Parts: sequence; C-alpha cells; structure tokens
Amino acid sequence: MKKLFTVAAVPLILLAQQACSTPLDVAHSQIGFTLTQMNSPMDGQFKRFSGDAVLDAKNPGAGHADITISTASISLPTPAAKAQAENSDWFNVARYPTARFVTSSIKPLGANRYQVSGTLSLKGQNHGVSAPFTISRKGALTLVEGVMPISRLAFKIGEGEWTDTDTVADTVQIKFSIAIPNSSK
Repeated sequence: MKKLFTVAAVPLILLAQQACSTPLDVAHSQIGFTLTQMNSPMDGQFKRFSGDAVLDAKNPGAGHADITISTASISLPTPAAKAQAENSDWFNVARYPTARFVTSSIKPLGANRYQVSGTLSLKGQNHGVSAPFTISRKGALTLVEGVMPISRLAFKIGEGEWTDTDTVADTVQIKFSIAIPNSSK
C-alpha cells in the first residue's frame, strides 16, 4: 500500500513543481496608467510592486498571476499632482497602502493574443476586470504586455468634487509590461 501511494504521488509532485509561481522581474516590468484631465491625457506609473506568475503560451488556462502594488509609489508629472493622488479623495495611501490584482482566468484569443480576467482590489473595493495582452520573449524574460481599462469611480478614486467626469474622465487605461523570468525547464 505504501508503494502504491508513493508511485501515485510522483505525478502530483511533478505537476506541483511545474505549476510553481515565478517571482516577477520588477526591474524590467512597468505598471503605468493614462488618465484624462480637462481633455488632456496625463501619464503616471507605480514605481513599486511585486508578485509572481505562471504563464505558458501552450497552456494559458493553467496560468495565473498575483500582483501587489504600493499605492504610495505613484509617480505623476508634478509633486503637487502626486500629493493630491495620495490624499483621501484619491488613493488614500495612508489607509490603503496597496492594490492587488489576482487572475481568475487566462484565455487564448489567437495570433499571440490572450485575455486575462481577475479581481482588482483597490481602495477597499473589489471588482472584476479584464484585458487583452500579448506575450513575447526578450532574452531570458517573457514579457506580458497589455492595456486594461478601468472605471476610477467604481474604485472610489476621485471622491467628492472629483466625481465630476468633465474634470477627470472616469475611464483610466492601466498599461502593463510584466517581465517573467523564463523557466529553466
């Protein structure tokens, strides 16, 4: 009986080893965004984030990612804009120091395009989000790149007087380029 258990456990152990998450290469990754204020685009990014991922272009359904972003690491064109973004009407970084994205599915779309869906947790709000992305190889890295539109108001980003979408548009484009070290398999 013991030998049967050991033989049966080997495939499970091998599967678990193949599905192990790989830490992101944050030095070669970027999470940015574009918002529209007074009909003018404004770019920003988050400078600190971490996470891990499993991604196999041959079996995208088995993939997943879990990414945590430091909201205080927001970078905007001016110090005043950064200070405004950190306050309670916007990201409220004192109360909500992190945002998190966890995938629920990855599906192939064809022609090296995929669709990721998951839950974004931001400023105490949890909402399902989805975005198309592409996969490419760059040396020892696999790059996952795409744009995810979100509703800032759904996440209570820009409360009070800032809910006016004539001043700041509701839709924000999150631009991501995530680097995952290639597995040594």
